[in-house]
Amino acid sequence: MAGAPTITRMLETALYVDDIERATAFYRDVMGFRVLDAGPRLVALDAGQGTLLLLFRRGATVTGAQTPGGWIPPHDGTGDAHIAFAVPADDLARWESQLSAHGVAIESRVSWGRGGRSIYFRDPDGHSLELATPGTWPTY
Repeated sequence: MAGAPTITRMLETALYVDDIERATAFYRDVMGFRVLDAGPRLVALDAGQGTLLLLFRRGATVTGAQTPGGWIPPHDGTGDAHIAFAVPADDLARWESQLSAHGVAIESRVSWGRGGRSIYFRDPDGHSLELATPGTWPTY
């Protein structure tokens, strides 16, 4: 075999939240994500450039889900997850102002050896969020 078939990008990332309305408000109002679909167990948000952030009500997916198109296997998560969002270097200061205006504390700032910079903060469920500029990884 000549290697694995191509993967073009990450499509979805899921977070499990205790209060789906509160989490939706945070990602919509603070992060600026557009709500694509919303229901009692799942909210899908446009996270930019063809990526989606899925917010699942914690415990609502442990039995899976039947859809008209097929079966979605069970999944769930506990504890604090981590997600990094790519941002242009010139926008990092604006992001700090945006977070401050919404009462979101910056937990940490990191300068990476390749020239990238990151800021870390928490969403209302305690998940660790990162805004990272180019130069953070060899591929970014």
